[in-house]
Amino acid sequence: MIIADRDADAAASVAAEIGAAARAAVVDISDEASVEAAFADLIAAGWSPDVVVANAGVQLFGQDAKAADLDLDVWRRTIDINLTGTFLTVKHTVRAMLASGGGSIILTGSPTGLNGEGQDFTAYSASKAGIHGLTRTVAAAYARDGIRVNTVVPAYTETGLVATISDDPDSRAAIIGRIPIGRAGSPADVEGVMVFLASEDAAFATGALFAVDGGMTNL
Repeated sequence: MIIADRDADAAASVAAEIGAAARAAVVDISDEASVEAAFADLIAAGWSPDVVVANAGVQLFGQDAKAADLDLDVWRRTIDINLTGTFLTVKHTVRAMLASGGGSIILTGSPTGLNGEGQDFTAYSASKAGIHGLTRTVAAAYARDGIRVNTVVPAYTETGLVATISDDPDSRAAIIGRIPIGRAGSPADVEGVMVFLASEDAAFATGALFAVDGGMTNL
């Protein structure tokens, strides 16, 4: 298992928690040279990607905004990491999977790219909508090559990405109030669907969005 992050210490820490089956790799997904070099180094060391999860992203609280108020640099930074970074990960994963006989690619979407949930986060919402479209396009293009591409769409999930919300009781209560199940999501809530999509049990699933959002996108 490869744990990739642009933060070498963070990647090494997670790999150490997993144990001998994991190793860390330093990758800046917004930089194609970094992505290409990482894939080349890992493949040269004997790694063959059968499952790749593209989960890196940013949500720039206090900077992302409604379209008329959004600074172009914030737009570009968000798109560069969330959408272009996902594309570059997918591009080089597909190249490797074509050589190895196929596999499963799992992307991370968001309700903000589906239902207007992120009206104050124009760049983030657009980046996630782009990921949803990328899923369908790449899935259709490589289905006959044995490559499956699906996206998991979590609702508000309490990780470091959304500390701005989780540390503010009023903001947290407001967003949880829009989730029919009545609680925040956790990483564990998403793991099961990703394990399914990684497995042969999902052999006929490709080009799909799997909502794990407590019913949020059904409203």
